[in-house]
Amino acid sequence: MTHAVPRLTLDALAVGVAATVTEVARGDVAEDGVSLSRRLMELGFVPGEKVRLLKRGMPGGEPLAIRVGNSTFALRRFEAALISIQPE
Repeated sequence: MTHAVPRLTLDALAVGVAATVTEVARGDVAEDGVSLSRRLMELGFVPGEKVRLLKRGMPGGEPLAIRVGNSTFALRRFEAALISIQPE
């Protein structure tokens, strides 16, 4: 019997915790024809890249301040939910 490992996404990561990107799920296609997952990958959210959740905004926990490489980005929770991670 195998046990499915629950998929952990960047929006569920605790503040200050580092992780590694494992996958970027397909997102909706914007009006300009470019998918959200492609935009995230162009920003550096690619499998194997290290990320860290720096801070959650208030109120409601949005946006999320995310460090990827040497850059910091603000993502909405639904964007961060497309990024699967493996915590360190």
